[in-house]
Amino acid sequence: MARSEHQQPEAAPAAPAPPAPGPGTPAYSDRVYRSGGGIAGGVLVLALVLWLGIDALVSGSGRAPWLSLAALLFVVPLLVAFTVRPAVFAGEDRVRIRNPFRTVSVPWGAMKHMKARLSTELFTQDGRKYQMWAIPVSLRQRKRADRRLGRLERSAPASSGSRQAALSFSASDTEPKLPQADQALTEMRELADRATARDSAAAQGAPVVRWAYEVIAPALAGAILLIILIALG
Repeated sequence: MARSEHQQPEAAPAAPAPPAPGPGTPAYSDRVYRSGGGIAGGVLVLALVLWLGIDALVSGSGRAPWLSLAALLFVVPLLVAFTVRPAVFAGEDRVRIRNPFRTVSVPWGAMKHMKARLSTELFTQDGRKYQMWAIPVSLRQRKRADRRLGRLERSAPASSGSRQAALSFSASDTEPKLPQADQALTEMRELADRATARDSAAAQGAPVVRWAYEVIAPALAGAILLIILIALG
């Protein structure tokens, strides 16, 4: 029997489906907030302290090397704790606040609200308050933003709602809409709203606090050694 001249084309093989992300895989990386000015100043002071301390250790005589060692053990961890260490990691399900002496992990479901006035603070549903050292509040930026907002409110059409129109900036506007602290809190509130909308189980739970013993232990040892050396005369 003769073959049919019109044959059906072979179906193309289906493309393999992309692997599904694991249950612990975040949709995106954490947003990290740090104080660039604080880190830069801390590194400069730390370099000066290390230079003076090491010089005293090498070329000092008598009790000077021991005093220098105790001072370095006490001062260096504190400098690192207050300048380089602070950071805020805002993720899909929680925010992790790394302050000088402790790290606090707060699920978005446990957060009540955040504010930035004299300092940036996070309040939980059970009434606890955590300060975010890594996001300093600039009163100068706040005053400049308030003045700009006032000018825009006065010039906005009354029919469109003055404050709403004032918050709508043109694409050519190069000034930031908000001070840096307020901008960071706005972004974190958006992450919290997304977690609430997803009703994620990972975004629920109680805050977890971990003390930074890697900072506290050497600073405490240096302070004790310094007190003993001074007491011995």
